[in-house]
Amino acid sequence: MKRPVPVKVRLAAKEIGENVSSWRRMLNISSEELAERVAVSRSTISRIENGDPSVSFATFLSVCRILGILDTVMEATDPYETDLGRLRADQNLPQRIRRRS
Repeated sequence: MKRPVPVKVRLAAKEIGENVSSWRRMLNISSEELAERVAVSRSTISRIENGDPSVSFATFLSVCRILGILDTVMEATDPYETDLGRLRADQNLPQRIRRRS
């Protein structure tokens, strides 16, 4: 049984897909060329650009690499680039977080 995708996640996927499409067009790369360089089908590129959150993470990151935005994506998710991350930088983070009873 498939889990429903939360609305906020669907909206984020749609916006990210639109951003990927804009990057591709700004770089003057056709969807066919991008698909070939990532080694996926053109329909997979279309799914990413249309905000399909079920496309594999590896495929998304490969697309980012080809578009030259992989480092930016990595920086955007770096917790130490946030105020909280900088505050906690000197603390040892737990390896596991256990459920609270």
